[in-house]
Amino acid sequence: MRQAWQQGRISQYLLLLACVAGVSGLFASRALVALSPLVGVAAAVANPNARLVLAQWLRNKAAWSLALLYLLLVVSSLYTEDWSVWRHQMYRQLPLIGVPLAFALAVPLSGRQRYAVGCLFVAGAALIGGATVVRYLLNPLANNELIMMGQNTPSVTGIFHIHFGLMLALAAYFGLLLSGSKYAGKVARVLLVLGGISSAVALHVLAYRTGLLVLYAALLVNGVLLIVRQRRFLLGGILLAFLFIVPFLTYNFLTSFRYRVLGTAYDIAQFSADQDINDFSVSQRFAAWETARVITTFRPWVGVGLADVRVEMMRQYEWRDYGLEPANRVMIHNQYLHYLVGGASSDYFFGYWFCLDRWRNLVCVETRT
Repeated sequence: MRQAWQQGRISQYLLLLACVAGVSGLFASRALVALSPLVGVAAAVANPNARLVLAQWLRNKAAWSLALLYLLLVVSSLYTEDWSVWRHQMYRQLPLIGVPLAFALAVPLSGRQRYAVGCLFVAGAALIGGATVVRYLLNPLANNELIMMGQNTPSVTGIFHIHFGLMLALAAYFGLLLSGSKYAGKVARVLLVLGGISSAVALHVLAYRTGLLVLYAALLVNGVLLIVRQRRFLLGGILLAFLFIVPFLTYNFLTSFRYRVLGTAYDIAQFSADQDINDFSVSQRFAAWETARVITTFRPWVGVGLADVRVEMMRQYEWRDYGLEPANRVMIHNQYLHYLVGGASSDYFFGYWFCLDRWRNLVCVETRT
């Protein structure tokens, strides 16, 4: 045991356990997601060389920007109103510190371990996506009616549809990327490609709007990057062609996808025409975003406090409710806007700093390779 600790294997295995728990929790249990950062911190503590790598974490600008976001939550205690929510947020936002700390201080996963975690994610998304498609097919008329009204077929494990759509979109790309890994055998390559394709098919059948947006936005970005940066005109052109061909074919041959497009267009038209939007999810989201925009004009520097976003949203709805019943006055459902309302310019600055640092590192890696 002592030899395993000195060699860093305990730290590495704990980090692997944290990753597996986190991925499994995404599909099955929020409790596992909440516990995974704690296991990650244990992995960091178990690293015999933690003191040596601590300096690297202290110099990591992305980690600092996330830690400062958490600090702003602490500072908001000076003017918060909803103490119960604030205390809950103090616990809920701990991954802003714990996750970067764990990955910076723990012994890194090996390439094969990272590959295995990625395969677990793709397999989980493909299986749950397939099971949810079966649920849809058992009663397509009722599910299509839900889609037309802006609602969604729930996943078999109860994952929130926005998160599940994002996970399916990621799995579609991860499956194709991991199939090219040096750790993938012939059977694994086939299974990963099938997993990625099945995730993409499930996303289109279930017509999860956010996931589809992410899938096609990533397709557009990759196509442009292949043409502009790598000069791979043929491959980039094929990707951009898929951007138009696949939605066109899906719209004409898949009822659920067509209903989602038509329902979304009608939904937006209701908001634009100032009609009753109590039964339209996108219009309610637009109303929430406009309400959030108004709130940011009141406190442009420090925001209303992350714990008080809901209170301020409901308070602003009292001034302008867009004809919404109290039960339909929804929250923002957008993490970036939520932080902008809660922390205003300060949160926006640190979030921008984090994204800029990640983009710069990505460019440097691509340049070196």
